Amino acid sequence: MSAKTIPVAKFRLGRIFSSANAMSRLATEDILAGIQRHQAGDWGDVEPEDHAANERALLTGARIWSVYHAANGLEFWIITEASRESTTVMLPEDD
Repeated sequence: MSAKTIPVAKFRLGRIFSSANAMSRLATEDILAGIQRHQAGDWGDVEPEDHAANERALLTGARIWSVYHAANGLEFWIITEASRESTTVMLPEDD
């Protein structure tokens, strides 16, 4: 039996919100996996400059933005505000 690695949280998420559109079109498992990856510092499919901005945000307290793809192929975003008071799961068209 191998030990499962548990991701380490790199920052606070605050209250977690989701757009109604994301809730209706994404599986709960995809949302939960995305949140876990986001908080562990796995930014998903962001561009290199956004990856670097997220790494800086861990030090400076700026907004953090991750991009993931659900099992059904839908792209979704997870955004943690600079204040670390809230995190939102949304689809790009919800912006």
